[in-house]
Amino acid sequence: MKVLFLTTEDSTFWSHRLPLARAVKNEGAEVVIMTRAGEFLSRLEKQGFRVIPWTISRRSLNPLRELHSFLQVLWVYRLEEPDVVHHVALKPVVYGGLAVRLRGAPPSVNTVTGLGPVFTNSSFSMRILRRLLTSALKAVFGAQNCRVVLQNEDDQRQLVNHRVTVREKTALVQGFGVDTTNFLPLPEESSVPLVMLPARMLWEKGVREFVAAAEQLRKKTVPARMVLVGAPDLNNPGCIPEEQLRKWVDSGAVEWWGHHDNMPSVLCQAHIVCLPSYREGFPKVLLEAGACGRAVITTDVPGCRQAVSHEVNGLLVPPRDSKALGDAIERLLVDPVLRQRLAAKGRERAVKEFSCERIVGQIMHIYRGLLGEKWPWAEGTFLRGEMQGSGLVRS
Repeated sequence: MKVLFLTTEDSTFWSHRLPLARAVKNEGAEVVIMTRAGEFLSRLEKQGFRVIPWTISRRSLNPLRELHSFLQVLWVYRLEEPDVVHHVALKPVVYGGLAVRLRGAPPSVNTVTGLGPVFTNSSFSMRILRRLLTSALKAVFGAQNCRVVLQNEDDQRQLVNHRVTVREKTALVQGFGVDTTNFLPLPEESSVPLVMLPARMLWEKGVREFVAAAEQLRKKTVPARMVLVGAPDLNNPGCIPEEQLRKWVDSGAVEWWGHHDNMPSVLCQAHIVCLPSYREGFPKVLLEAGACGRAVITTDVPGCRQAVSHEVNGLLVPPRDSKALGDAIERLLVDPVLRQRLAAKGRERAVKEFSCERIVGQIMHIYRGLLGEKWPWAEGTFLRGEMQGSGLVRS
């Protein structure tokens, strides 16, 4: 049995898909990963996975470059003849899905991790691109033996209502899962409260609004350290220039810690974790913050509102509203009892609803549904332990 993953970044596969790949490998399958080979290539190979380098850029719209990327996929699928392919994110879904349609096989799982700026940006170029992408997705999802994995109900509803796919082919799997044995709650440090935004430094993550909220709190002399954690994503059109980040730091409004690998340790330094994003698929960092026992503040938008219930395990504020964000931060800073109550519920939800075991079990169940008797581990050790009550949501 051979399972091939197609994804754009080796770093994202390492941080988000490693538990799934390990589970598939532990069941005896060969795992092949086709991705842009970066600094995580050797780490993936040490895990026993075979990596096929892919010439792909998430930012590129150059037709010749994109054609080359697609032909690479077509050629690899012909050579490898995998039993099932799993495409993660929009470009891999389109290129991998079209390659499957041209070959007539194999079964495919298509994870849409969020509809992103192509669907949320109203500029003329994005509207044109949205039409092209919609047509391509219709062709991809028209394959008979495919499943569309979505991370929130809003994205599912949008694709079904626009007839991009049919509801029967979709499955809701809430995110990538969080390792609740690694992300553990620790007591808050008794220092100046630290408010953290951990994300790629993109405009759509609400970084501008976070900085404005920091300035608002500073004017009101509310004691807090406001910290940005994450690096600019140079392959994303919404990347915030490093020069702008430096200006914010020089103004004294925020600190910028850059990229960190040890996120359990970093998150536990925070008193409050914020993600004022404009739209998400299902934000993993909010689950990680909850698992670390930290209260969270995020926006009432698709993806975020599925991860956070208002005044249950966090607070929701309107998107692009820095004043509402600042007010919510101040509320949690001055009310440690509320902060601790939300944090405790966040940990509880992470363990019960969003653990890696639960999410991986749901994806393995989808594989078996596609392959039927060809899938050799109908009641494998992993599935026996995790599929009972895994709750694959179909609607």
